[in-house]
Amino acid sequence: MPCVNRRRFLHGTLTAALSTHLPALHAQAQQPSGALAFLQALLQDGSRFDASKVTEAARLLAARPYTPPNLTLPEPFSGMNAETYAGIQHRPERLIWSDDPRSFMIEPLHRGSVFAAPVSISVVEDGAVRSIVYDAGRYSFGKLAAPANTPDIGFSGFRLHVAGESAREAKGEATGEAATFQGGTFFRSLAKGQRPGAMARAVAIKTGDPRGEEFPLFRAFWIERPTSSGMIVIHAVADSESATAAFRFTLRRGDVTIIDAETTVFARTAIDHIGFGCVQGTFLFGANRRRSVDDLRPAVHDANGLQMLTGRGEWIWRPLNNPGELQISSFMDENPKAFGLVQRDRDFGSYQDDDNRYDLRPTLWVEPIGDWGQGSVQLTEIPSDSEINDNIVVYWRPRAALAAGSQTSFAYRQFWAWHPPERNELAITSTFRVGRGSTARRRRFLVEFSGDSLAAENTAEFRLALNAFSGQIVSQRVIFNAMRKTARVLFELDPGNETAVELRLALYEGEKQLTETWLYRWTQ
Repeated sequence: MPCVNRRRFLHGTLTAALSTHLPALHAQAQQPSGALAFLQALLQDGSRFDASKVTEAARLLAARPYTPPNLTLPEPFSGMNAETYAGIQHRPERLIWSDDPRSFMIEPLHRGSVFAAPVSISVVEDGAVRSIVYDAGRYSFGKLAAPANTPDIGFSGFRLHVAGESAREAKGEATGEAATFQGGTFFRSLAKGQRPGAMARAVAIKTGDPRGEEFPLFRAFWIERPTSSGMIVIHAVADSESATAAFRFTLRRGDVTIIDAETTVFARTAIDHIGFGCVQGTFLFGANRRRSVDDLRPAVHDANGLQMLTGRGEWIWRPLNNPGELQISSFMDENPKAFGLVQRDRDFGSYQDDDNRYDLRPTLWVEPIGDWGQGSVQLTEIPSDSEINDNIVVYWRPRAALAAGSQTSFAYRQFWAWHPPERNELAITSTFRVGRGSTARRRRFLVEFSGDSLAAENTAEFRLALNAFSGQIVSQRVIFNAMRKTARVLFELDPGNETAVELRLALYEGEKQLTETWLYRWTQ
């Protein structure tokens, strides 16, 4: 099976497809005006850094007409394919802060291929700004002839490395990567010992919307030099047709990587579809759905479910799907406590993939900071026939639209981890299967719950709450095993003429819920 370098180009592809977002701060110095001139002044070497200026810069940009980016690249970087771009490697000895063995190290990422949109990168040292100027000497260029006299063309993003971990990465033991910010407002992180998987977006606009999605792009970064081990602060400004935004990311590296994200959005126009705490990943196929995929592996996915802890304290598990048609599900809530894409199955045998190691992909868990009010967790499932596509997107969609000229702030904490930090005391879904029922049209389901709450020998008071919100449940039974602490629920669905059926399932003892709530949308 091939080793898939699955996300190096994916999010830049979105950038290239839109081709209308990010003005470069260094490379477009020949065209300074208004808010861009203000940003350049903020980046001047030696100026005192003030985080409030980042927010003010986003505010000023929002007051100006949107300006699309200059995607022009000098030779030999224009028109590169993905393979040639992959050959451009940053020299390890030129990483920023590589002289500090306790620190993070910054790898400015080259522009090229689908990563044509330029961003500006500055560091903040001793309270002063120092802009990072492009230097071809930082890179080895693989098949490309080393360019001469290349001007400052900016960068496409950056990667953070953890000092002391990169050597192990070279041996394949772990990764020294702490985070990568590149393409759109995409970024990723991971826990120690994991492989890159799920991605985050700093903000999502009109995802899955029939009017077409809008992809804001990072325009500039200011990275504070760490003053303590394991923590770093990153500031950023992003821009798009509808809005600008200022961000502050505080990253703490440990056995679990925690990122606190603070976002302030300035709406240029009215926005009725915006998402915060956005998480995305891949679900190509699994035990519950293969869609005629001809693949020797048993499963291919970054996560196998969306897990939610609602504002009312209900734990919900929604298995993911690779549908035949675009599917959007909205889970209404008020002040949600947490949600995320979770990779529950950590057994290598479930994937049989030595190269991509889906068993080592991070769970990405989002906990709101403060009250988020009314809205919904929105799940978008996109048909896909390739594992390099992130076809699963989840985010919080506020109920209230953003008025033109308004300012809106959201904050949340991300856990890039092996499992959600808050353990669910209820029995959880451990197995899920779907197959042919008693007729060609009917479908037979198996949902197994596992957990201490199912250890009771006397199950007389246990009851099954199973609902189909269209179609009909034609048979159902529960098989308990107190020794294994499991309950296997088998039921058959007759969808009738329906092409999609919403299912809801949980086990109770009297009024006490014993299991998480299992939700699923069956599609034809």
